[in-house]
Amino acid sequence: MTEERQHGMGGGSVAADELRLLIERAERLAEEKKGIADDEKDVFAEAKGRGYDPKAIRRIIAIRKKNKEDYREEEAILETYLAALGMI
Repeated sequence: MTEERQHGMGGGSVAADELRLLIERAERLAEEKKGIADDEKDVFAEAKGRGYDPKAIRRIIAIRKKNKEDYREEEAILETYLAALGMI
């Protein structure tokens, strides 16, 4: 049987086992996310150690995520603004 307890605010019942499982699952995912972030950090440190610019690599990754047309439009607007400011 599922252990149930009263929930204070809404007066509804909460299945404690189900809630515990959801919390544990969220905790595992948070740990996995931290591991992935650490791995990503290692990749950028390796790239920097090999002479690559991590900022440029991050920019390339962001560009690759975008639709080509959206990217071209953003770049055209940026170029227009830079020209208007006399920066190019």
